[in-house]
Amino acid sequence: MKKYNSIFGLFLLLLIVSITACQEDIENFDSKVVIGEATNKVGTYLLKPGLDEMTQVLKATVPTPATTEIHITYKADPSLVDQYNLAYYNTAVALPETCYDLTEPTAIIHSGSVTSTEVTINFKNLASLDKDLIYVLPITVADTNWELLESTRTNYYVFKGAALINTVANIKERRLQPALTNASVLNNMRTITVEALVRADELKDKISTLIGIEGKFLLRFSDNGLPGNQLQLATGSGNATNSNWTIETGKWVHIAFTYNGITGQSELFLDGVSRGNGDRQIRTIVNWGVSYPREDETDNRRGFWIGYSYDTPRYFDGDISECRIWNRILTAEEIQAKDHFYYTTPQSEGLVAYWKFDEGQGINVTDYANGNNLTANKELTWKAVELPAKK
Repeated sequence: MKKYNSIFGLFLLLLIVSITACQEDIENFDSKVVIGEATNKVGTYLLKPGLDEMTQVLKATVPTPATTEIHITYKADPSLVDQYNLAYYNTAVALPETCYDLTEPTAIIHSGSVTSTEVTINFKNLASLDKDLIYVLPITVADTNWELLESTRTNYYVFKGAALINTVANIKERRLQPALTNASVLNNMRTITVEALVRADELKDKISTLIGIEGKFLLRFSDNGLPGNQLQLATGSGNATNSNWTIETGKWVHIAFTYNGITGQSELFLDGVSRGNGDRQIRTIVNWGVSYPREDETDNRRGFWIGYSYDTPRYFDGDISECRIWNRILTAEEIQAKDHFYYTTPQSEGLVAYWKFDEGQGINVTDYANGNNLTANKELTWKAVELPAKK
């Protein structure tokens, strides 16, 4: 019995020592400076068209209010790239010095505070980077007058190439309308180009609306007697179509529709290839920035919509991205230009609306051209994609 009591006593002693040690570790942890997010030391940023500059801020924290002023000085340390590659099984190279500035590297946690002042990292010249490489900038603590949680000492900023489009929206049974905070840019258009990158899941023999205003100027699929996948221009002055204006379902298709209200001629390009002119000349002026009166208390049927016109079943069943409106006719060369299907500069001449549909969450879609942001009637279904697809 004495033997068992001795063993139990030894076990109890070890347990007490272990608990005490853990408590001491916790106390030590509570007093240490934590740099950034303790659980996420790597920030990854995709090199997309139009991204040339960006800023990131780095802050430090302590779990309890500081009893004295704490100073933390950071530095960029390219020598730590090998350490990053070893830890994350990567083959990154150091971000060139011409691509970042760390001009004010010292942060302070003031006495009585738990959060430091911000240190700003300015990234620049990112458009010059090779999209086939992975770049990393290690930012580490060079000096501090307080004990540091070592596992948080270094943060890694990673830049790598990405597909031109990584997120799209599925708008089945959804409808989207702009706020029209800058409505004038969408009115009095005598020439127009409408673009959209779409993937239709299903186009039945019913009207499926793409974009526009019912009874005024509307692009839709199908109508009485037309196949479900045939595009039609429907206006208050008549309709125009072409038997070659058909798209395939289940695949991504770039639509570019041009219209000249002076000559009345319309033309459709699919994936950059002309499918011919409309079978009827229609002369009108396009006013898409007008809010028409409601026909009832629940539905503004005569307003501008994407994915809706007149009646609920006329939704577009599929995904959409890169929806644009121009107040001029794009040439075939412009439509066929490299990467044009997937990106254009928001400041391009004549671009009056540009909805990328790349938010990834929510019901709102940003207009990068003039701020006429879209709002959907309910949560959109967001999808991760890679466009153009790798061959």
